[in-house]
Amino acid sequence: MTYTIDGEITFFERFEADILSGAKTITLRDDSESHFKVGQYLRVATFEEQRWFCNIVVTGVEKVAFNALNQGHAEQENMTLSDLKQVITEIYGDISTLYMITFECR
Repeated sequence: MTYTIDGEITFFERFEADILSGAKTITLRDDSESHFKVGQYLRVATFEEQRWFCNIVVTGVEKVAFNALNQGHAEQENMTLSDLKQVITEIYGDISTLYMITFECR
């Protein structure tokens, strides 16, 4: 099947192996990245160097409150819940609403 690239998304390099292995199947983003749509085929690059490492297809986009994050979200991010909340706080500060983008590596 042939796909047309619909855009790009970046991830910190430390998440590359988890994405490629299928261990990480979601990403939690702020409002500035809430525009992604189900079915989009995205080029994936590292945040640090803009190095391409795979393509993904978006399978879901859902609004989620920071306080509603649970063990299921943490498992899909391939980390503990406390680590997940810490990473989000380090990246976004005091944020109450996130967007969960579910994806499959292609």
